[in-house]
Amino acid sequence: MKPVLSLLLMTSMAVFAQPSPPKDKPKSDDSKKSESKESRDPVVTENAVTIDGKRIPYKATTGKLELQKKDGDPSAYIFHVSYERTDIQDSSKRPVIFAFNGGPGSSAVWLHIGAFGPRKVEFPGDGTMPPPPPARMIENPNSLLDVADIVFIDPVSTGYSRAGKDVNASDFHGVDGDIRSVGDFIRRWVTEHDRWDSPKYLLGESYGGIRAAGLSEHLQSRYGMSLNGVIMLSTLMDFRTLQSSQGNNLAYEVFLPSFTGVAHHFKKIQGDRDSLVAECRDFAFGEYAAALIKGTAISDEELKSVSEKLEKYTGIDAQFWRDHDLRVSSSLFRTELLRKEGKAIGRFDGRVAWDSGDATSQFPRGDASYSVAYGPFATAMLNYLGSDLGWKEDQPYEILTGEVQPWKWNASNGYVNMSDELSGALKENPYLRVLVMGGYTDLATPPSGMEYSIHQMMDLPKSLRGHITFTHYDGGHMFYLNPPDLTKARKDIVHFIQAEPS
Repeated sequence: MKPVLSLLLMTSMAVFAQPSPPKDKPKSDDSKKSESKESRDPVVTENAVTIDGKRIPYKATTGKLELQKKDGDPSAYIFHVSYERTDIQDSSKRPVIFAFNGGPGSSAVWLHIGAFGPRKVEFPGDGTMPPPPPARMIENPNSLLDVADIVFIDPVSTGYSRAGKDVNASDFHGVDGDIRSVGDFIRRWVTEHDRWDSPKYLLGESYGGIRAAGLSEHLQSRYGMSLNGVIMLSTLMDFRTLQSSQGNNLAYEVFLPSFTGVAHHFKKIQGDRDSLVAECRDFAFGEYAAALIKGTAISDEELKSVSEKLEKYTGIDAQFWRDHDLRVSSSLFRTELLRKEGKAIGRFDGRVAWDSGDATSQFPRGDASYSVAYGPFATAMLNYLGSDLGWKEDQPYEILTGEVQPWKWNASNGYVNMSDELSGALKENPYLRVLVMGGYTDLATPPSGMEYSIHQMMDLPKSLRGHITFTHYDGGHMFYLNPPDLTKARKDIVHFIQAEPS
């Protein structure tokens, strides 16, 4: 079965920031050039941001990098924004991070102006409600620019990235074509900016983790580009962890610890959250998994015992679990947990709960946590590109597009699984490290999915398993919408980058 779902990626954060400094005007004037012309010159602006109490000067380069076919003709134009610190004398020791979101079909807007760029969307409170329109941008004291340069990449057909003239865009709309084109962009950017001798990192969110895992092997085998680190944020590697089917119970096990995290947030269960989630994880892949394997052969006594434990870990009545044969999907959980309150829970962030509008529905209508983010990011990104970065186009900026569908999964009669690629990259490059970041209330790509996939890397030598580290956050898929989580995420990534390789 081919996976047919759109993961999306979003991001945002709310922190108190100092007023933005006056904006410098673009150094290059494109006003006389056709805005629809793909080969227009990049625009460079200069600014500064205060991070960790220090003023960090930087230049932002906004433009389209031309990828070429073997005959030299353009194959695609990749829109990107690069941020480089300008008070660094020797860039050879300066890390560079290549960041992207996923979808498939998402631009890098979420990570760009939601998490780690020098400017971000201002969100109120804990990120479970949108700001009043119109959204505004503020300085981002949690940017990574003090420790690394950052390149935000929009894959083909997202953002302002487009296929070349007379080139079929669908060539880029698939697991392999996507990895090849983003890999070619990274190679070209590194070459044009003389950064082959700089430490290099990938940062991928959601489906961007699939891309990052594939790139970790592709960049190494195709171009000899050994990476220093891969940061996988709210992501997955094996689609079996998300999609249940007759005889495939893995997704039920993977989602269960996230049900615990959400239930604890709404005080449907009591106790120490971290301990409960850890207990539930052991239960999910132990007793619960064994019960699911038995199917209709399970005894009434075991059915009752397991359902009572499921109630303990999720706050949903044991009888409800028995009525559904111990198999409650994420969608069903989102409608059932707060049914009595008349609310449905968000998919991307289970902390978001809005009026359901239909107390009898078995499935949620839409995703409130997506609604929290989309409008503010769309408004803020277009304003930021034009006003701050000096880049305007007549065509729409594709924040999240369905134009990439149908996506070529290259997994006929199976599931996409990039574990082998990441494992292979780790074995070929003993200095490569991986940071896995997940939110306790993520009901889109639950953290236990990545934990499962990595624990199944049976061919990874024991000496390399310590190169993979996990860290967790209070929020969901876009946990950086929650200010404390964003602060922690920055600290975790800075520590990851600055740690000495083993």
